[in-house]
Amino acid sequence: MRSLIISLTCLLAINAGIAGKIKITVQAGPYDRVDCVVSADVSALNLHASSSVDLFEIIGKQKKRTPCQLTTAKQGETPLLYWILDGKTDAGSVRIFVVEKAKKKKDGGLMKVEDNQKALILKKGNKNILQYNYAHVDPPAGVDKSYGRSGFIHPAYSPDGNILTAIQPKDHYHHYGIWNPWTRVMYDGKMYDLWNLMDKQGTVRAKDIEDICRGDVFAGYTAHLDHYIFTPEEEKAILNECWKIKAWNVSEGFLWDFESHLHPSTSLPVLLKEYRYAGFGYRATEDWTKENCEMLTSEDKTRQQIDGSAARWIYITGATKTGRSGLLFMGHPQNYNFPEPLRIWDEKANGGRGDAFINFAPTKNKDWELKPGERYLLRYRILSYEGEMTKEKADRLWNDFAHPVIVVTDN
Repeated sequence: MRSLIISLTCLLAINAGIAGKIKITVQAGPYDRVDCVVSADVSALNLHASSSVDLFEIIGKQKKRTPCQLTTAKQGETPLLYWILDGKTDAGSVRIFVVEKAKKKKDGGLMKVEDNQKALILKKGNKNILQYNYAHVDPPAGVDKSYGRSGFIHPAYSPDGNILTAIQPKDHYHHYGIWNPWTRVMYDGKMYDLWNLMDKQGTVRAKDIEDICRGDVFAGYTAHLDHYIFTPEEEKAILNECWKIKAWNVSEGFLWDFESHLHPSTSLPVLLKEYRYAGFGYRATEDWTKENCEMLTSEDKTRQQIDGSAARWIYITGATKTGRSGLLFMGHPQNYNFPEPLRIWDEKANGGRGDAFINFAPTKNKDWELKPGERYLLRYRILSYEGEMTKEKADRLWNDFAHPVIVVTDN
């Protein structure tokens, strides 16, 4: 039954029966939904780069206009329409929409991207969601220059403006907010460490940015990064990565997606060796210690039990200047080694301070070979929130991510 639902989720049949219009049926499936992200194939409308569309929900005999956002399809790509299935949608229920070509292309929107020439800042209205630093950031004065790097997210904010990430803490200068390096990288018969920058064996560097998008439904970008190894002869990029980031216009908190697309950049494979930490990492604000923050996973494990366990999601909530704020991290079921093992610091970390660090580590207990000519994808969804998180809410949000609504367009 689960495989059938997943396959139906990907089924977006083309309707050419009504010129300039497509009817879309959205089925909630077996889960209750609240403000969940929806996408649909609208290639039947024969859109071009300057096209625009309107979306309406059919409620009885009325048409309710629904904010939507169209991706600009590159050659060979499918044009997708995104919107938020607003409000509560009960399990098993159906909602009907109609998408129509619009005469005028829409500009603006609540979801924005600001470029300050060093970083991209995703915003909802005038509130910052996260900042992607594409310019090189040096370490503090007096610290070895090898600790500098680019291509990381900091700050990541709560909806009330609290900064929930930290970079270059004195205990680990190589920690960079939310970042994605690998620790034991086997290439051409030799091992390299691209995580622990002080070893001077390699690093990750931001390259370029494309596909910056703004609108009513989401803001985002695609960022390219190179993973370098250092040899006595040269610095060599052995792995290309692109991050596809989208922040969604939902009512509860800041919801954003992080996709890491990996592929070897030479004719040789890259072997990510088993090690206790590597991959998608998060270093929390230094204001959070064992005294004022807590963690819980999808498997009901608390902070002292989490390290080495596997989970679909993990959240951390801590004290802030406005009360309590937190982050929920969700892993996708198609990720390598799902449910992914976790590396976290328990309450004894940093001499008993209990600073917070969280890492989805798919290579914690097994190797991962990346072959030339192949592409590999890791997907995570993050919710930044105020107040407390509950297991029930985290499960609902993960179900939206892992088992999206079923979208069918009429033949």
